[in-house]
Amino acid sequence: MLAPHPFRLFANPNAGTPGTVVLPEGGYRRARAEITAWPGYAATPLRDFPAIAAEAGIGCLRIKDEAGRFGLGSFKALGGAYAVMQVLAAELSRRDIAPNATSADLVAGRHADATRTITVTCATDGNHGRSVAWGAQRFGCACVIYVHETVSQGRVDAIAHYGAEVRRVPGNYDDAVRAASEAAVANGWFVVSDTSWEGYTTVPIDVMQGYRLMADEATAQWDGAPPTHVFIQGGVGGVAAAVSVQMRATYRPAPALIVTEPDRAACLLASAETGEPTAIAGDLDTLMAGLACGEPSLLAWQELGRAAAAFMAVPDDAAVDCMRLLARHGMVAGESGVAGLAGLLLAAADPAARETLGLGPDSRVLLFSTEGATDPELYHRLVPAG
Repeated sequence: MLAPHPFRLFANPNAGTPGTVVLPEGGYRRARAEITAWPGYAATPLRDFPAIAAEAGIGCLRIKDEAGRFGLGSFKALGGAYAVMQVLAAELSRRDIAPNATSADLVAGRHADATRTITVTCATDGNHGRSVAWGAQRFGCACVIYVHETVSQGRVDAIAHYGAEVRRVPGNYDDAVRAASEAAVANGWFVVSDTSWEGYTTVPIDVMQGYRLMADEATAQWDGAPPTHVFIQGGVGGVAAAVSVQMRATYRPAPALIVTEPDRAACLLASAETGEPTAIAGDLDTLMAGLACGEPSLLAWQELGRAAAAFMAVPDDAAVDCMRLLARHGMVAGESGVAGLAGLLLAAADPAARETLGLGPDSRVLLFSTEGATDPELYHRLVPAG
């Protein structure tokens, strides 16, 4: 089903270690109530793939398909836009303009004179920036997005479509993060980042609480015996941590969580090996652009370092194979959206990895295809028609 590819698998020796609460339940309830009330909200589908499950030697495989989320093509629509709303509401309250501004107030332009003077910014590989730009346009503020030099023009154009100014900077994603932060300090802008660091956690918590809705939907849609395994994309770790929190809040025991990253940008696996947040250097030149991150999110690591069962690093070629596999089964998934499937199929074909992860004929696996064809030109180059 999937050609043999080299991969790395590291079982987390700290799995199950008690830790602090990263995403409080009250904050999630507020995020869920807000996002589900937005015009255009609909739960994305959970798709069943019995033929792929049979070939992988497992009992069940279901994939949450985020390609249709709010028309933006990825799960990121849940996090960035919600955090923009929260930033604006907090600033309007701080300025004594509106103590409890709602998203409906902002969309209606009731505080437009104030919000248009506020600028939000972030770094992105594409999808998060699109969500922040969409949120800024919807809620009435200015937006400047930083991208690094290898972000495709198609993704830049998709961000600019929502009215944001896009600035390209040399280096990799982490260089773009620093550029956005420096510009925010210099200009009095607000950073809406999906990664966190010492002293910057409030906004990333809002972003991650938005991401939890995707996992919450999946558990509500899942019927029968609960999942035994969840394979989820890495990146800085925000979505993986959000999924982890929601799985632990829903299931007792929680399914084994396996975090999967590109082999050229596996900062979470490196962190697991050292036992602490660890940055990796280099150009992070992976086809899985949304996962091309060299520094883990501090908040995400606080969850994943104790809750993830294992970490995997997979090559780009495996991602392309998985995109084509899903296309043959009628599903469009982008290159960053298939990392979890690549991890599952590579592990399932390897006896030692199967044993390490406890994969067997009774295993029930949940995956998240976190993006559709967010760069259509690249998608059609990698997945030829027919």
